[in-house]
Amino acid sequence: MNSIPWQDKPDNCNDVMWRYSENPIINRYDIPTSNSIFNSAVVPFEDGFAGVFRCDNKAVQMNIFAGFSKNGIDWEINHEPIVMQAGNTEMIESDYKYDPRVVFIEDRYWITWCNGYHGPTIGIAYTYDFKEFFQCENAFLPFNRNGVLFPQKINGKYAMLSRPSDNGHTPFGDIYISYSPDMKYWGEHRCVMKATPFVDSAWQCTKIGAGPIPILIDEGWLMLYHGVINTCNGFRYAMGAAILDEHQPDKVKYRTQPYLLGPAELYETTGDVPNVVFPCAALHDTKEDKLAVYYGAADTVVAMAFGKLSEVVQFTKDNSL
Repeated sequence: MNSIPWQDKPDNCNDVMWRYSENPIINRYDIPTSNSIFNSAVVPFEDGFAGVFRCDNKAVQMNIFAGFSKNGIDWEINHEPIVMQAGNTEMIESDYKYDPRVVFIEDRYWITWCNGYHGPTIGIAYTYDFKEFFQCENAFLPFNRNGVLFPQKINGKYAMLSRPSDNGHTPFGDIYISYSPDMKYWGEHRCVMKATPFVDSAWQCTKIGAGPIPILIDEGWLMLYHGVINTCNGFRYAMGAAILDEHQPDKVKYRTQPYLLGPAELYETTGDVPNVVFPCAALHDTKEDKLAVYYGAADTVVAMAFGKLSEVVQFTKDNSL
């Protein structure tokens, strides 16, 4: 297993998760055409790491780009967007692509993203080498965002979290799960988790959405997610955690009442969309008890945060709604 990025907790930090001191790790202009690079996904690959990055160009056209890194921190991102070939469908049209997630399942890497097809829906593609990509049927009807696959089949079927929404800056949204026998036809939709009542946990009272690929732990599936409150200054995004039942992941066992990480640093509070912490990827090392999270900051740059996996799990259990 590749050594995941890591930095020890600062002496003056009392939080369960802490930021990388050299954040942001990817800046908005790190490829020639970009206006911003954020909300991106990373997985171990060969002797290092591969990623799929959301890069909005200077016309603010949204697309996804492949990139590679030896250490998970210093990245070389391709200057041209991913070009899709036909996978299990000939219908590979897309008005935009954004907010990707990546996971290895069985024999290939699967990418999901918010795909523009008469509104936002969930696009799916696979690759073996991050050079050739094969697009599949969209998973759902518009409107939907935050499609996040589980890293293994559940009860013999592929499983995906998503957040049904509307066609704009959605002022609502809950997390659902859906199942597929073949990565083409999706059904058995079940509600997993709803936005909270304001008085119970206001940071996640407007909408929620799944973040990185869920992590299988002894207690079930650790799901990091984003929560949103609609403030007098607009939406504010923060990161929380939940633990889902291993065999019935529509059942929530624990869910954080306080957030794990919220916008506080300048690169999180200032940018194209202020006050955003949006997790899209997480690397973990169970033996070393390490968790490294990649998140979009202010819809402008990519940053990292770290935590002890066991401490994040215990915090989720001890501070559950």
